[in-house]
Amino acid sequence: MLINLVPDFLAVLEAEDRFSAYLEYFERHRELLTAYWDNYVLEPSGPHFEEVVRNTVAADRSDLMALLANADVVSLARQTEDKVRMLLDVDVPYDIVLMVGVGAANAGELVVNGRGIAFVCLEHFTGVANPDTQGLGLDPELIPLWLSHEITHVIRYTSPASRSSMRDLVLDAGGYYSYWETGRQAPLRELLVNEGLAVQVSRAVSPGHAAWEYFGFARRQYARIREIEPILARAAGRDFERAGLGLRLRYLSGGMSDEARSVDRVVLPERAGYFLGARMVEAAIKERGFTWSVRANAQEIATAGEPIAERPRLTVVS
Repeated sequence: MLINLVPDFLAVLEAEDRFSAYLEYFERHRELLTAYWDNYVLEPSGPHFEEVVRNTVAADRSDLMALLANADVVSLARQTEDKVRMLLDVDVPYDIVLMVGVGAANAGELVVNGRGIAFVCLEHFTGVANPDTQGLGLDPELIPLWLSHEITHVIRYTSPASRSSMRDLVLDAGGYYSYWETGRQAPLRELLVNEGLAVQVSRAVSPGHAAWEYFGFARRQYARIREIEPILARAAGRDFERAGLGLRLRYLSGGMSDEARSVDRVVLPERAGYFLGARMVEAAIKERGFTWSVRANAQEIATAGEPIAERPRLTVVS
């Protein structure tokens, strides 16, 4: 189901007391917005929360208004969903949310009460970088790329046919996805495969963009990661079966220090694991297709592209 929260947010901006209006907006959509804040911003209570809210409702929104006047974002989202549904043979209900965030993630995935949610924050897709909103200035044409990326995660986490450890962790948490807890518990191999699959689906659904845009990289960053790919693969390979939030942050997050991203005396570019993950799933997608690969566990992905002679043999006990 498509949920458009943008009109509700615009009503906040029209209110005489914007801060109070935002708090009322938050209460109307508490489950969804709490999950968004907890996973991508900060705990939605206390003075830091209030400071972010005040900055959000006071920001210049002329770029957002221009986007909404010139682009049919609802149709764009529906068209993207149709393409993903056909590509992945979707077998579980989920929601797509169009919203205005608080300058955190440009898009993301959630699971609340067992139902997956793929969201896009439009302040980042106005085509104009906005320091007031921390908007990235991404082209609106990139919305299908990022939306398909997040829907892929949602299918992997909630499909009844999914064999991913991410689905198991969501189920164990009572049908709730936590970036932080899955980061602590899921092996690095799964985390890399998870992002790699989403990158490859976005390529299939929204072709024609520059190669680096599918990873959220700048051009020079993409070139650097390709240059050090053997080092990246070797370093991550040593930790494939280990779990720990630090590993997720090192390979798949921005904002980490150079020291935290250093391996073998090389500083890895931020989020370099997106590139490695996309490489790790290429063979499986080629051999088994998108529908199977998005629901496969990480070990199945690893062996799917191997020659039959190199695959582990099953021992049959009679």
